[in-house]
Amino acid sequence: GLVLGIYSSEKDEGAAQFTSAGEAFDRLVSGKLRELLSLCGPPLKKGKTRMFYGLHQDFPSVVVVGLGKKNAGVNDQENWNEGKENIRAAVAAGCRQIQDLEIPCVEVDPCGDAQAAAEGAVLGLHEYNELKQKKKPVVTAQLHGSAESEAWHKGVIYAEGQNLARYLMEAPANYITPIKFAEHIEQKLRSFSNVKVHIRPESWIATQQMGAFLSVAKGSAEPPIFLEIHYSGGAKTNDSPLVLVGKGVTFDSGGISLKPSSGMDAMRADMGGAATICSAIVTAAALNLPLNVIGLAPLCENMPSGKANKPGDVVTAKNGKTIQVDNTDAEGRLLLADALCYAHNFNARAIVNAATLTGAMDVALGSAATGVFTNSTWLWNHLYEASILTGDRVWRMPLFEHYTKQVTDCPLADLSNIGKYSRAGGACTAAAFLKEFVTASHWAHLDIAGVMSNKDEVPYLRKGMAGRPTRTLVEFATRLSQDSHS
Repeated sequence: GLVLGIYSSEKDEGAAQFTSAGEAFDRLVSGKLRELLSLCGPPLKKGKTRMFYGLHQDFPSVVVVGLGKKNAGVNDQENWNEGKENIRAAVAAGCRQIQDLEIPCVEVDPCGDAQAAAEGAVLGLHEYNELKQKKKPVVTAQLHGSAESEAWHKGVIYAEGQNLARYLMEAPANYITPIKFAEHIEQKLRSFSNVKVHIRPESWIATQQMGAFLSVAKGSAEPPIFLEIHYSGGAKTNDSPLVLVGKGVTFDSGGISLKPSSGMDAMRADMGGAATICSAIVTAAALNLPLNVIGLAPLCENMPSGKANKPGDVVTAKNGKTIQVDNTDAEGRLLLADALCYAHNFNARAIVNAATLTGAMDVALGSAATGVFTNSTWLWNHLYEASILTGDRVWRMPLFEHYTKQVTDCPLADLSNIGKYSRAGGACTAAAFLKEFVTASHWAHLDIAGVMSNKDEVPYLRKGMAGRPTRTLVEFATRLSQDSHS
């Protein structure tokens, strides 16, 4: 199969314009493609497709995809590069049509941006069907022509990174337990000589005095794991690393503050923070980024049992602060509190944590963007600029003292794990809670609860767990490796 792009004309009545690969193919078939396109109805709109058969012996099936306007660049209203997003969506639609025909291989027009085209193809074809007997045929996408092979290859690596996060988040919680999560990531990193993976057991967690993390884990029969990854890509091994921290609750029942049963199965993806940061490190290693990165993922289940946290219990975090656990379903911040304390051991250039932390984040932004709470405008600018390129957007949220007071005004302990006005500003009080465990001057908390899954909002992702914002984290790390800021 072959996927070719076509731009919509600037003026309504003008003839549509092929990409250079489309032009070349049309010449190859003596203008037949253009002729057929003009015969079969109005010009192709952005993201729409038309399929043609029997035009050329090498490509029995050709899909033409609408790319929208040719010079669509950054859209300030949308906060993304519209041209790149159009390519991703169009290519994904074309590749899926080829997949429906059960054709094993598709060549993809680079459409003027081979990285975006590769991302659209590889993200668009991905589907979790590991556990089904009847599987969709596997389609391999490759670049049509040889002009932009380096950019294409980079796009494939970016997309495969996000697909790894999607795989981990989608898999059932009895398949991805804390230890199995850690072993899966270790196996992915085995071939890189400049990566060390430490799978820390419960005894190590106890010696680190991570009382908040352990208090969540003790409700489950699955032992907790603290996964620590060191990627040494920097010019010097002692260059300050970027430290990525991810919430790794492999299943979240809510604990004693039990969640409603409807939709609880989706809580197999409550380790989305750990999945995205670990996948970002796998991608950084595959790209050989000149940067040191450390990944930290506290992994456990949050279950109701005779040993589980009870509402009103007080636990002690690694830095000695006491926490009143008023709601056992606000457990992610307990894991992250200890992991953030530990992250300060590494003289980090920046600490970025990601977590499916609050339903309130989904209420605030839906699935349009990841909420970012940060004490550093420098860090925010880098994340924001990265997200414009990836189309996986971020939006800055407030870290006001106003919210801190709501978690520090606590009857029994230094902090309460929920804000005292319960539902008001829930994503903001959660971020304020985390800030109590951070002294680093460049820290960002990414609340990814709203972008955890995809229904139909992102056209190049199928329905299911989204693996967002893995590509934004990778792009951010790439920018950091180029930035001389110390």
